[in-house]
Amino acid sequence: MTPGEYKELKQLKRENLRDHMTDLELIFSMLGERATTEITQTDNSQGFNKLKQDAKDGGKIAGDAKNALENKTGKKISTNENYLDISEKKKRLK
Repeated sequence: MTPGEYKELKQLKRENLRDHMTDLELIFSMLGERATTEITQTDNSQGFNKLKQDAKDGGKIAGDAKNALENKTGKKISTNENYLDISEKKKRLK
């Protein structure tokens, strides 16, 4: 899902997407970013096309991990739930 699609799912206009993510949403986003960084540094990637492919590869790693957890738990990770709107009691229960 692109950031724009994710903002649309969460019904955000100009708000910061990360401020409205749950812990698991943030974890999988960070996994994709860090995996991309590792791939880029390991391959010493240069140029737009190679960096774009690295980003796709890093995103796939995070996506595969997210899908594995969703399949195991039967729960969706990416939801329209807006983290800032969740009560503190519900946040603690998660």
